Amino acid sequence: MHFKNILGVVLLIVSFVLAGCGAPQATQKEAGTFHIVTSFYPMYIDVLNLTDGVEGVTVTNMTKPQTGCLHDYQLTTEDMKTLETADAFVVNGAGMESFLDKVIQMQDGLKVIDASRGIELMKDGGGEENPHVWLSITKNIEQVKNIRDQLKAADPKHADQYEANAEAYLAKLEAMKTEMHAALDDVPHKDIVTFHEAFPYFAEEFHLHVLGVIEREPGTEPSPTELEATIAQVRELPVKVLFTEPQYSPSAAETIARETGAKIYELDPVVTGESTPAAKDAYLTAMRKNMDALKQALE
Repeated sequence: MHFKNILGVVLLIVSFVLAGCGAPQATQKEAGTFHIVTSFYPMYIDVLNLTDGVEGVTVTNMTKPQTGCLHDYQLTTEDMKTLETADAFVVNGAGMESFLDKVIQMQDGLKVIDASRGIELMKDGGGEENPHVWLSITKNIEQVKNIRDQLKAADPKHADQYEANAEAYLAKLEAMKTEMHAALDDVPHKDIVTFHEAFPYFAEEFHLHVLGVIEREPGTEPSPTELEATIAQVRELPVKVLFTEPQYSPSAAETIARETGAKIYELDPVVTGESTPAAKDAYLTAMRKNMDALKQALE
């Protein structure tokens, strides 16, 4: 009898374990909700605004909010688990998410919402398309409209709320655009040296000229030859200013500043921040700081 009692307990434990294996996991989305996953921070900001107050819709940013631009980003196991819960995956597009083909292949049926669909892209000297579309406030407005339209098609149940939220956020973006053009269109100096190639769309928007970049690949120190070339460019500027980014070390810019007497300012590409409801205003806040930094540097 003693053996039978022990066997019974063991079988009971095994039955609980097996039952637990079939139970819903924390990574599974709640039944009846529409779960939106965004690829990185700029898309997260846009979607937070479009889904503000919409019951039954949840938003998760796939990458950590400190990841930055997705240059050469490699998907993690945790990323794939997150995507398994998604009804829609909102991406910047334009080549920013180099892993997108892999996602589509592994997550058959996942609705991918491309924020850059139909937007004219800039190309660098080698013919490669620049994906930093959101840094033009005009093109970010187009991205918000793109996301809105594709979300309405993917989740028609909440279409009216997406439309109303888009109208409210687009009004804020248009007001910010007007304010920035008033501040920057007539600055007397137009040449700037930026940290990396994130700002061509921004420069095009406000009639600035990106004379050079400090790091071709963010996070990779420039070679001595590249450093000397940038120093020579900065020495020719009537107003010697450099722009770093808060996501990366300013050491190379500091070296250039020591050699040229240039002042260092900061431009934020809005790729990192907090994953909280307050992130709704992160783009507007960062763009206003960018406006103030440029106005101070170039006047």
